[in-house]
Amino acid sequence: MNNYKITNLRTNKDYFLNEEETANFFVKNKAQNYDIINLTKVKRIRRNKILDTISFVCFFAVTILTTILIIEKYY
Repeated sequence: MNNYKITNLRTNKDYFLNEEETANFFVKNKAQNYDIINLTKVKRIRRNKILDTISFVCFFAVTILTTILIIEKYY
């Protein structure tokens, strides 16, 4: 289930709603007066960036360790 942060553009009031509540909210209010942010998508993107960084660091660590092992074994 997706979670949304809805900000009123005039008053800057924030609402934190799920999908069902968001649908009911926009039945009563016009969407043009609000900024809608999908918090589930933002969280997923943040987690993917962290995992990309971890994999990048691990790749370099493995490369350096492999180089050290090769140097110690053959020289």
